[in-house]
Amino acid sequence: MARQTDLTPDVLVIGAGTAGFGAAIAAARKGLSTCLIEAGQTPGGVMASCPGMPWGAAYPRDRLVGGVMEELAGRLFAMSPPAAGKRPCTLANFGPEIVYDPEIATLTMVEMLEEAGVEFHPGTIALAPVMDGDRVSAVEIADRRELQQVRPKIVIDCSGDGDISARAGVPYALGGTSGNMMGVSLTFFMSGADWTRVFAGNDPYFTAHAARGIAAGRLHPDLAKLYMMKGFHPGTVFCNSVVIRGVDGTDPADVARATQEGRRRCLALARFLVDEVPGFETARMTHLGPTVGVRETRKLEGMVQITGADLAAATKFPDGVVACDNPIDDVMRSDNAMTHHPALSYGDYYTIPFRALVPQRVENLMFAGRIVSTDARAFASVRGMPQCMAMGQATGTAAALAIDGGLPVQRIDTAALIADLQRQGLRGLGSDRL
Repeated sequence: MARQTDLTPDVLVIGAGTAGFGAAIAAARKGLSTCLIEAGQTPGGVMASCPGMPWGAAYPRDRLVGGVMEELAGRLFAMSPPAAGKRPCTLANFGPEIVYDPEIATLTMVEMLEEAGVEFHPGTIALAPVMDGDRVSAVEIADRRELQQVRPKIVIDCSGDGDISARAGVPYALGGTSGNMMGVSLTFFMSGADWTRVFAGNDPYFTAHAARGIAAGRLHPDLAKLYMMKGFHPGTVFCNSVVIRGVDGTDPADVARATQEGRRRCLALARFLVDEVPGFETARMTHLGPTVGVRETRKLEGMVQITGADLAAATKFPDGVVACDNPIDDVMRSDNAMTHHPALSYGDYYTIPFRALVPQRVENLMFAGRIVSTDARAFASVRGMPQCMAMGQATGTAAALAIDGGLPVQRIDTAALIADLQRQGLRGLGSDRL
């Protein structure tokens, strides 16, 4: 591969999922030259691999989390006709969520990146960091044409798997306490369904239908609960039912194998719904995800680790930068069990501390999204897309504080960070209570 001239932005954001989107927008709006790279072709992360996945956990205590998440949702709400809406989740222990048109949402995210002046590089992967002691002096990146080096002042890893952070020497844990990772999922829509008949029963998980399909050998045994909910557009049903266990999300070959298996299970489920479940007789499968959605791989070691005990105590950390009340949503680590227990007492919430987004040693590196520093129990709650976007917003804002002050990220003034995030509209932080 040829090498182009090195890129020298103030901030390099790796990964354009919801966390990377929030980080890049925040950094660029602070006047920092910001380069955002993404292995895929669009921003959104799980929104691209699981088109139409609802934005759950957007409303801690039924109040929008705020910040960039609220701005994105607000743009979609305000369109004519609206491209998003708020609704109660039909699944147990989950609060209100946002459903949306995935194509319009993705386009809106691109427009917001352009408006902020973010230099967006789709189809680009981060290969390795170049270290200078406890600093990342450069990151090797590649697209289909060439290798390049990016020499940023600050690196924000929002890749989902934390490859660059791990290669920079940040310790990490894989999966849960036994090393097992949550199951990966492949999603699809059924279009042309009759909502009235599909959702006429009092079984939100369609367990009776699932049991019949498993007994007949038509459905995989792991489909004992069918996670199906109304899509944004009338007559569409979002199916987040096909989960594949025992997949190492850091192994591309394993992800490819799981994707092909997921396609087989999705097709079997779609055929079963048409044949056996009232309301689907004339429906068809659409919007099959291009790859499985990976929930969990590395949990990086930060200055502090969020624990299940912190959630249960509704801990509001002094450096809390994101509010959350999402349940413990633990999906098939080693068996076919699904856990959806409340994380804390009804009506309360906890905050995610900035220190959980900062490594102990590397001076110009932060991370956000599902690689946040947590134990397995806390991770099953903090990983919602709105919280990931807000984590990213916090790190992008912190980058400006670090650069302006000439400080390592471990030493920035978190009180100043929280005050800035409050001015940006993030709620439930500092003395502001939801």
